[in-house]
Amino acid sequence: MKFHLFPYAAALGLAASVASAGELTVVSFGGAYTQSQIEAYHKPWMAKTGHRILSEDYNGGLAEIKAQVQAGQVTWDVVDSQAAEVLLGCDEGLHEEIDPSILPPAPDGTPAVEDFYEGTISDCAVGTIAWSTVFAYDREQLSPAPATINDFFDLEKFPGRRGMRKVPKANLEMALVADGVSPEKVYEVLQTSEGVDRAFAKLDTIKEHVVWWESGAQPPQLLVDGEVVMSTAYNGRIFNAAVAEGQSLEVVWDAQVLTVNSWAIVKDTPDMELALDFLAFVSTPENMAVQASWISYAPVRRSASAMIGAYHADPALDMRPLMPTAPDNIRNAVWNDKEFWADRIDELNERFNAWLLK
Repeated sequence: MKFHLFPYAAALGLAASVASAGELTVVSFGGAYTQSQIEAYHKPWMAKTGHRILSEDYNGGLAEIKAQVQAGQVTWDVVDSQAAEVLLGCDEGLHEEIDPSILPPAPDGTPAVEDFYEGTISDCAVGTIAWSTVFAYDREQLSPAPATINDFFDLEKFPGRRGMRKVPKANLEMALVADGVSPEKVYEVLQTSEGVDRAFAKLDTIKEHVVWWESGAQPPQLLVDGEVVMSTAYNGRIFNAAVAEGQSLEVVWDAQVLTVNSWAIVKDTPDMELALDFLAFVSTPENMAVQASWISYAPVRRSASAMIGAYHADPALDMRPLMPTAPDNIRNAVWNDKEFWADRIDELNERFNAWLLK
């Protein structure tokens, strides 16, 4: 759906007129996350260039991108996507290749390819944030508080319904950690058919008590409404509900599944020059740090991480301990394996959907 159109060029008295300004369609996941991008990237880029951004929301995946490219009717220009999906889309010819030399260096002159964390730049992708799937609860509705992923699966100690995203990603990983697999061994186990069976068997133990969600806005609402006692969720969505909206929600970081999101350019976009200019702009360490002042998603540049400061609306709230990559939060994390999911996503989606119908 259409999210925002910001015709700021004329209002700011920029050289480019509205009539001649270019327009770039940038696609992301909506809610507080897209708002953080609007504040950190869209508004200042439009102010600087005189161009306009049309912001649209989606729920991820490649289906809409593939349909546009195959039909020769590309209307999306830049898409925020999970790393595994960008990798798959690049292999399928759905994204443009990006020369990393367009990316700005760190303030000390370190080239971008050395300043970005390993694996966050690829042929068709430029990393933007590290975020995580966590589980959360409402402290006013659940006591004692859950502390580990085992508690999420313990219906005896914590009776009640659970919220989970209606996909295999993150669910399989969390299930294996709850079943005793160490985070660093999760994908080694999932590479085997026995490991996949083991993950689904663990999910079986709570399946009848699960409320399935599909959009990131749903888990906080499910928790606040008391429809579930715990839910998996995107960590930034829980942060926004707790800090910006004053809800009594808490994140449990144990067995968080850390994922990198990346910017990608849709193949055959008619706005390639604008798209590259936008990617260079959003990849500056300073702008990445601004986004981290709006939501608790971590930048994927070392220099940007060093610039993280306070929450934009509360100078007393230090954002650094709230990042999924903070030392206390990352100790028992599962790092999403993008190659695994790029190779196995169709197969495991099919199995997951069949499992849901059993």
